[in-house]
Amino acid sequence: MGVAGIVLLLASCYSNNCPLENTVLCNYSFYDAEGNAVNYGDTITVTTLMPGNKTEYVYRKLGNPVVIKYEKDAALVEQGYTETAREVRNDTILVNQLSKASSMKIPMSYFNKIDTLILSYKRITLKDTIKIEHSSYPHVEQPECGTYRFHTLENISATDAAIDHIEISNAQVNYEGNVNVKIYFNGSVED
Repeated sequence: MGVAGIVLLLASCYSNNCPLENTVLCNYSFYDAEGNAVNYGDTITVTTLMPGNKTEYVYRKLGNPVVIKYEKDAALVEQGYTETAREVRNDTILVNQLSKASSMKIPMSYFNKIDTLILSYKRITLKDTIKIEHSSYPHVEQPECGTYRFHTLENISATDAAIDHIEISNAQVNYEGNVNVKIYFNGSVED
């Protein structure tokens, strides 16, 4: 096989047909209670509940700030800190301090049928919990592009600390960027 044959063989394995924007995220848009699109004025942090717990080590010493670590720290004990171990939920932060935004994008779990999101706000102490029931399935655009996980939203619910109501606007979560969920906030949503 000559040089031309090798070049043709390598060129046949290359494809320009793979999508460039291929991140699969659930897209949430923000609205006021009347349905007007808004920039939500408060700062939001979104965490998700992961299975299981993790050990958290709390170090205290009179006159010093409390130190929290997820691994033991013998150096702090040697400095006179007391160590207390406690089991905490294994939460993961998905969005950290989103401020004055009109939307957010959140990844979805591949194998859990229900995702639980906890929205914490800067201005209010109460938190909202969003539960999203969905199915997940593999999607292959072309073999050389790899496999993606698409999702179909089946049901959604939310508590009402800052959320008036929530609805599915497009059940197909893929990499096309369509709005999948509309969150309607109650009260004053803009600065």
